[in-house]
Amino acid sequence: MSAGRVLVYGGKGALGAACVEHFKNKDYWVGSIDLSENEKADVSIVVPRDSNWAEQESEIVGKVGETLNGEKLDAVICVAGGWAGGNAKKDLAKNADLMWRQSVWTSSISATVAAQHLKDGGLLALTGAKPALEGTPGMIGYGMAKAAVHQLTRSLAGENSGLPTDAIVVAILPVTLDTPMNRKWMPKADFSTWTPLTDVAELFQKWTQSLDRPKTGSLLQLITTNGVTKLVAAE
Repeated sequence: MSAGRVLVYGGKGALGAACVEHFKNKDYWVGSIDLSENEKADVSIVVPRDSNWAEQESEIVGKVGETLNGEKLDAVICVAGGWAGGNAKKDLAKNADLMWRQSVWTSSISATVAAQHLKDGGLLALTGAKPALEGTPGMIGYGMAKAAVHQLTRSLAGENSGLPTDAIVVAILPVTLDTPMNRKWMPKADFSTWTPLTDVAELFQKWTQSLDRPKTGSLLQLITTNGVTKLVAAE
């Protein structure tokens, strides 16, 4: 008997893989959605890379439905995303398009999955970014996409958004996550200000169990100081 059912969109990335492993260790049934398979998940749905937004939504929602076979999810957790720098001078459309695909497509598809397959009172967690609360002139495409995720979160928290009864939606807004890739590219940074992936996975598990849940629609900045992470709600 599993502790519950959780779906992780972006389940092969650094944070997603940490979430899959964490929930599996807590006896949850875990599904992964990503561009490549996560062998540790109970079910791994591979996203068709060349499909458009609507085609991806249709395929993923359909496969989730087949997999669940009438069962409901306790949580849909979207930690898919990526990063690209750049200002308005070069490749703005190209970078913005990539960021939109990685953050906005995935978040909106997660919302559709939640609307159809999340149980009443379930959790939908999305991933925004603290820098996108303000202007991001050195990474405009990234900031645009993450700000859209913030807006989506607030919209989904409103009445008649399509989410199940009493479901909550929250977005985490990290500053820097402590991933192997970030350590590779920023080897001289102060790692004590980076948020450990296990901290994020534990947060998601608590909220899945309805413990210390924030208000629906919350944008929660993850502020890590001396290795200790605090949640600070954005206004």
